[in-house]
Amino acid sequence: MSRRSNIPLLGTPLALLALAGSGSAAAACKTAGLDLPPHFCATVFAKNARQPRHIAVAANGTVYANLNRGDGKHDLMALTDSNGDGVADKRQLFGRGGATGLVIHDGWLYAASADSVRRYKLGEAAVPSGDGELIVTDLPEQDAHSARGLAVDDSDHLYVSIGAPSNACQEDDRKPGSPGQDPCPLLKTHGGIWRFVADKPNQKFTPQARYATGIRNMFALTWDAPSGRLIGAQMGRDQLASLWPKIFSTEQSVNLPAEVLLNVKQGSDFGWPYCYYDGEARLRRLNPEYGGDGQKVGRCAKYKDAPMTAYPAHWAPMAVVFYHAKMFPKAYRGGAFIAFHGSWDRSPEPQQGFRVIYQPFDGGQPTASYQTFAGPTGFTGEKIVRSPGSAAHRPAGLAVGPKGALYVSDDQGSTIYRITYRHN
Repeated sequence: MSRRSNIPLLGTPLALLALAGSGSAAAACKTAGLDLPPHFCATVFAKNARQPRHIAVAANGTVYANLNRGDGKHDLMALTDSNGDGVADKRQLFGRGGATGLVIHDGWLYAASADSVRRYKLGEAAVPSGDGELIVTDLPEQDAHSARGLAVDDSDHLYVSIGAPSNACQEDDRKPGSPGQDPCPLLKTHGGIWRFVADKPNQKFTPQARYATGIRNMFALTWDAPSGRLIGAQMGRDQLASLWPKIFSTEQSVNLPAEVLLNVKQGSDFGWPYCYYDGEARLRRLNPEYGGDGQKVGRCAKYKDAPMTAYPAHWAPMAVVFYHAKMFPKAYRGGAFIAFHGSWDRSPEPQQGFRVIYQPFDGGQPTASYQTFAGPTGFTGEKIVRSPGSAAHRPAGLAVGPKGALYVSDDQGSTIYRITYRHN
């Protein structure tokens, strides 16, 4: 499969910016071990941060993290930098959450767990008081892909992603040769986005609240206010070769399917589990569980909601945030940063991902090229990664601070980075 370059083409604004970065100012800029473009600086904002995943930054600069490893009573962390040196000097655990799903809206911090969404009123104190207010309850129980993505739009709609606890809705999940269930019963309560009212307590999850469907698993979800769009990055299916060795080679399985960036609208159907996206051909193909042979399109031709763009297979997008602040150069404004966590399904080839990219937009659409903004060497170290667990760091969450700094969480190394730009 052909790939978009992770280095911008010469002549593009991003490339020219990078070429202009040699000199003493760039050399003096500390990067906290990250490989960044010239003139970008980084500090370790927090270490030993209990495996932070999704993060959010309040208007007063307090950083909030939804933790993969709380203390048994609390799953959220508030971190403050009281002296402005780019390093958190105060931290405190509070509230209920569960790894992913964290967003600030209208003075409230919304946090997801596997079974609910709560919100906490933000005030002068960094740490909200109390146990929060239950907004959505009874989210579906599931053993796999139970982390949630959250977003809130300008009309106070709360969007919650519900991943499918399955690879391709097989009768016997992840068993070689097992056919797919048709229709897939999981789609009633999983594999999509559900919409609720952001300020209405004690809403119960119902199938009728489904906003969009056909999305296997989407932790990376955001509302881009300037464009008025709900944007997310999907993690594609796994195991094409191991489940269907007579149809797919190992090489094909390593490079299929593409991870995709989606513009999610009400009623959108992106085709899971019946289809996967072939990034080279730029079309959906029929999954082998439903009669596909690696070439057939079949029923997938009816799905009209095309991905905005595609990325290499099994990079595992975990977070997406649009950048509209003014700290970074113009070449980095109006597009999206995406954190790729790295996956396991490129075996026996080395694993990939483990980076933050910048995806430029032009006229409301992604351009053909993206830039690797941070990583992968700064996250993985100078070694070939054969399994995700061997990477020193794995990007998991993204947030933009009130002055324009980009915060990146790393759940593998329990670290939060703060990235800024030096103009001289």
